[in-house]
Amino acid sequence: MSAPAPSPLAIVDAEPLPRQDEVLTEAALAFVAELHQRFTPRRNELLARRGERRAEIARTSSLDFLPETAAVREDDSWKVAPAPAALNDRRVEITGPTDQKMTINALNSGAKVWLADFEDASAPTWENVVLGQRNLIDAYTRNIDFTDPKSGKSYALKDNSELATVVMRPRGWHLEERHLRDADGNTVPGALVDFGLYFFHNAKRLIELGKGPYFYLPKTESHLEARLWNEIFVFAQDYVGMEQGTVRATVLIETITAAYEMEEILYELRDHAAGLNAGRWDYLFSIVKNFRDGGAKFVLPDRNAVTMTAPFMRAYTELLVRTCHKRGAHAIGGMAAFIPSRRDAEVNKVAFEKVKADKDREAGDGFDGSWVAHPDLVPIAMASFDAVLGEKPNQKERLREDVSVAAGDLIAIDSLDAKPTYEGLVAAVQVGTRYIEAWLRGLGAVAIFNLMEDAATAEISRSQIWQWINAGVVFENGEKATAELTRKIAAEELAAIRAELGEEAFAAGKWQQAHDLLLTVSLDADYADFLTLPAYEQLVG
Repeated sequence: MSAPAPSPLAIVDAEPLPRQDEVLTEAALAFVAELHQRFTPRRNELLARRGERRAEIARTSSLDFLPETAAVREDDSWKVAPAPAALNDRRVEITGPTDQKMTINALNSGAKVWLADFEDASAPTWENVVLGQRNLIDAYTRNIDFTDPKSGKSYALKDNSELATVVMRPRGWHLEERHLRDADGNTVPGALVDFGLYFFHNAKRLIELGKGPYFYLPKTESHLEARLWNEIFVFAQDYVGMEQGTVRATVLIETITAAYEMEEILYELRDHAAGLNAGRWDYLFSIVKNFRDGGAKFVLPDRNAVTMTAPFMRAYTELLVRTCHKRGAHAIGGMAAFIPSRRDAEVNKVAFEKVKADKDREAGDGFDGSWVAHPDLVPIAMASFDAVLGEKPNQKERLREDVSVAAGDLIAIDSLDAKPTYEGLVAAVQVGTRYIEAWLRGLGAVAIFNLMEDAATAEISRSQIWQWINAGVVFENGEKATAELTRKIAAEELAAIRAELGEEAFAAGKWQQAHDLLLTVSLDADYADFLTLPAYEQLVG
């Protein structure tokens, strides 16, 4: 007997959007409803499991490779499926949200891949969710153009052969989509909405274009979560009559728990796996979140002091490259977030040198590609990888068998010779306030102090404030990290922003709201799992 048809989904509390009927078709919503009915219960179980694992880490202040999956790690015979041609060369990937201008500029950027982001670089307003999907459909049908209302400059797509390959990133498992509800009034997970609409509308069209439905999977915490995604891919391909293995997924290893399960994650997705990516801010955020009860040895210094050359970060990236190449997967490096200045050539010169050194290091370490946040950085990153790869599409043949990482190396935070500073606290308040204010206005990718920041930035900022206060950190100037000191700095920052913007512009923003929310998530005794959960309750649209 076949399963009953899923209840149709209702669109709730959402203003109609231009051409939304092209995205929210009856057939597409039926597909999302089917995903929701089949897979949300398991997703809910896995979210509960996260809490259980976090409680165990709080009890032991340790992590180890899983004994129950040792056979997977020790079996040298398995590999992930070979990369499709469109994903074989990934030497430079550009990231960004899916608004019209970014869609055109990213596809035209000269990067091999565009991470089309519905997650950390996109505040999940209904407009961003739906029109972002519409923009991708328009890009694949070459029905997209954009004229900047300020400058009058027009943007249009280059020839298809020159466009970046899209790898789409849906929201993480923890986020809901409040505007789509089932017959019982339950919200649909944002991940299933983003994946479902994109796959349903574009999977077959992408095949016709010589590419395919490719995804980045964010904030994965275990191989069991990767297994759930694999089950979704299998179902989705059957649903539209597509050959199994057409979907490909790259998993962001941006949680400390996932770092201990990299081989298992690839194994679960092996028919659909394209690689792993090494992030930084979400990874550090995850370390604070999981080891916040662990005492002084887990206290992180200022975020900018934790570079990818820090011993525990180097252990993580070296292990990622070795793991990926052992299994035939791509290893993708981290973000160059610098935003070039149109006014200060000296700032650019120094920053470009740092970007080059970072990308030279990644290429030299064996990564097959890396991320940038701005089109001007594409040639710099490309030159670093071209110098190592030459005409080769990747360097998976570099097995990095010289790498040996013990379980303790990944959490040896105290191996880094740096301490939190008073200026680090000020910077965390400044960046956190400025980012949250923009997010509450619907912007997920924000230029702050010449860096492109996303939600991960705000997460590490508020997490460090929380950690330093709860660890009783004393700064180099003799001041102690306290709630009172943080409130004082936050009030000074709010006053400085008011003076900088003027009264009218300040009042038009969401500055007081951002200030209050930052203090709430930074100072509450109960540490919020994700800043975006309370922030979503305040997001209009």
